[in-house]
Formats: sequence, structure tokens, C-alpha cells
Amino acid sequence: MRKLILLIVIGLAVGALFGQLMSSLPGYWFIRVGDTSIQTSFWFGCVLLLIAFVVFHFLLRALVRLRRPVSRLKVWNSRTRHRTAMRRTVRGLVALAEGRWKRAEKALTQAADDSGTPLVNYLSAALAAHYQGRYEQADILLNRANHSTEGADTAVGLVQAQLMLDRQQFEEALATLTRLEQQLPEHPQVLKLLKQAYLSVNDWDGLRRLLPRLDKHRLITEDERRELEQRAYRELLIHAAQQEGNLERVRTLWADMPDGLRNDIELVLLYSEALIKGGEQGDAERLLRNALREHWDTRLVLRYGLLDVDAPRQLVYAEKWLQERPNDPDLLLTLGRLSLRNAYWGKAQEYFEASQRQRSSGVVCAELARLYANLGDHSKSQLYYRQSVTLLDKSLPALPQPSDMTR
Repeated sequence: MRKLILLIVIGLAVGALFGQLMSSLPGYWFIRVGDTSIQTSFWFGCVLLLIAFVVFHFLLRALVRLRRPVSRLKVWNSRTRHRTAMRRTVRGLVALAEGRWKRAEKALTQAADDSGTPLVNYLSAALAAHYQGRYEQADILLNRANHSTEGADTAVGLVQAQLMLDRQQFEEALATLTRLEQQLPEHPQVLKLLKQAYLSVNDWDGLRRLLPRLDKHRLITEDERRELEQRAYRELLIHAAQQEGNLERVRTLWADMPDGLRNDIELVLLYSEALIKGGEQGDAERLLRNALREHWDTRLVLRYGLLDVDAPRQLVYAEKWLQERPNDPDLLLTLGRLSLRNAYWGKAQEYFEASQRQRSSGVVCAELARLYANLGDHSKSQLYYRQSVTLLDKSLPALPQPSDMTR
């Protein structure tokens, strides 16, 4: 209300001032054209000139617009199509999120050419086609996405690799990701998909070399890294040990192995087996002995007893261990076998029987049965043989036997 009153007051003041000017500055306009003449007051003529200027200005603007009606129509049409494309894109993305693949593909494809983000449309439509099982159409849409936007190679390549992995096209996915890795060696998503591809094709050497970068970018947990490293080196050692004359490869793998893995019992056993197969039983003996010093393990003890390197020295080491573990049945079994290698028949018998007293074992009974048979004591040999069969029979699964059917 106050603003209205203020405007009225200002209007009255301006009107009074204008009236004062009109009375203090009289004059007139006289225009003659041929026999026609026009005369009016000075101030009325000014008003007419102002009106004529405004009318002329709007006429010029109208004429300018009329000169380019087609271009203006095109602009209007383009804006309309863009708004329509945006609405279709939104509907398509919503349908994609809801799992309505067919509807999503149709909406996103139709809107792609008029959309401000054709790359998003084509990539999302490719996903929708893939989830329908229309793999060829998905590849066509990915190709369109690649040509729709400059610099879209990485995005398209990542989606393509992900779809290949989902289709179990592991070799093709690995080839695509290897190309991307050469361009972007530290790209997190490339590294994550590479890990999946290496696992899928059992490329343990590639995975082994990839793990430091995955850890650097914190793409795996510490537990996952240890698990993958152990798995990779285990598979690599098994593969290398299966090939004749490949001992240097085995040694290189062991040297490259992280320190923490060299204490892994399974890897120690695999490496020792590879050394034994390569004729390096002395190195295998030192490896097992050092491993037992760090981590006492039944598997290592039993394997140590099966070596044939320097039996007297092995027996000395094992008897020192017995001082710390006098009632270890597996160590006693190992000592019995080492005694046999040294031709200490009586000592072997004592160790085997001591092991049997600590824990009944079909293996120990079998060793005693064989030893007594070769010593000529066939009655004891038969006794331990029957015990070994009985003990081993208990470890077998419960299955029907002929005696059960005749009862």
C-alpha cells in the first residue's frame, strides 16, 4: 500500500513538472507538404514522435523475425525433441533399474539420437539387451555408443569386458582388459576386472603380478590378498613341478614369494616335492628342517622321515626333537623310519611300538608287521597286520559287505 501511494505521489509530481514545462516553454510544429500543411503544439508533436518511434521499432523486429521463420521453427522443434528425449531417457533408466529390460532398451534407444547424453543411452540400452540374452544387439549398441561420443573408448571397453565376463567369454574379456591396461595401467575398475578375468582363465602368473597394484589402490583386503597370493603360488608351483627340467623356474618362484608365504606349510611341502623330483634332496632336507624349527607340523615331520639323504645325520636331528616332544606319535613314527634307513632294526621296533602306544595307527601297525616279517617273527607280523587292517577298516566309509547279505 505504501509503495502504491509513493508511486502516485511521484506520478503527480512528474505530471506537475511536465505541465510547468509545457506552460513555460510554448511552441508549435508546422509541417507542410505540397498544398497540405499540419500545425500542432510542440509538446503534442513530441508525444506523436515518441509513439511513431515505438511503432517503427516493433515493426522492424517483426520484419526481422519474418525473414527467418524456418530457422526459428527448427530451433523450436529441436528443443521439443530434446525435452521428449530427456523424458524417454528417464523412463528408460527407471525401467532398467526395475529390471524391465525390453521397455528400457526401447525407450533408451529411441531417445539416444536426440539426447544430450547419447553415450549413457546406448550403454544402458546395451545392458538391457544383454540381460535379455540378445548379445548381438548388445554389441551393436556398444558400437553405437563408441561412435556417439568422442573419448568414450574406456567407458565402452569396461562395459564390454564386464558383459563378456558375464557371458563367460573369459579369453575375449581378458584381451579387451589387457588393451585397456596398456592405456590406463592404474585404472581401478580395469584392475578389478583384470583380477576377475585372471581367476576365470587360471592365469596365476598374471594374477600374481597384479596383486601389488590391487593392494596399492586398496581394491582388496589384506586377508583376500594373502588368500590369492597363496593360491597363485600354490598353482604355479604345482604346474612348474609337473614339468621335467623346470627346477630353476621353481626356485625363481620361491625366491619371488613374499616372506610370509615361505612359512606356509602347504607351499613348503610343494617346494620340497619339487626339489626332490629335481634331484635336490639335500636342499629339500634343509628346507624341511628349517621349516620345522620355525613351525612344528605333523605333515613336515612325516615327510622328513621319508627323505633319503644322510640318514645318520637326519636321525640325530630327529632324536634332538624327541627331547622336546617325547610323546609325539608322528615324530616317533619318523624316528622308526629313519632307524630303518640306518639299519637299526631294534631301535626302529622300539620307536614304532612307542608311537603305537601313544596313538593306535594302521600305518604304524603296517610298519611293524613288515618289520617283524623281515625279522622272521611271523606271528607278531600277522598280529600287527590284522591290527592294521582293523584300524584301516574303521577309517573306511560304512558300505554294505557280502557278509551282511548272507545273514
